Amino acid sequence: MTLLPDLVEIRSLEQALHRPEIRRSRIELEGLLAEGFLEIGASGRAYDREAIITLLLEEEDDSSGELQTTNYALRPISKNAVLLTYEATRVYRDGSTRSTLRSSIWTHDGTKWQMLFHQGTVRAQAC
Repeated sequence: MTLLPDLVEIRSLEQALHRPEIRRSRIELEGLLAEGFLEIGASGRAYDREAIITLLLEEEDDSSGELQTTNYALRPISKNAVLLTYEATRVYRDGSTRSTLRSSIWTHDGTKWQMLFHQGTVRAQAC
């Protein structure tokens, strides 16, 4: 069975991971992040599922500023996986910003969608 990708559903799941109440809940994070999850952060470091869950649970409230996201696109990559790409800009309290290009692979296990891979790449600042 081939699943038709739904941008609204996948974007909603992705954005859930941006919300503090989700980032502070091990149960929610384990439900959204697949076994075998891997993240390559904007820093270039690789994190497995448990490392990311631990980091998110230890994250301080509102410490990283407001996140604005745009230009979501969804592409099927197999019969049960999709690639979500988008742009994110973090606006810090001091007014500075950092823009990243983000990509996530979401897989469907027959019951639900879970994120298998995520990468953030810092976007060069315009001169």
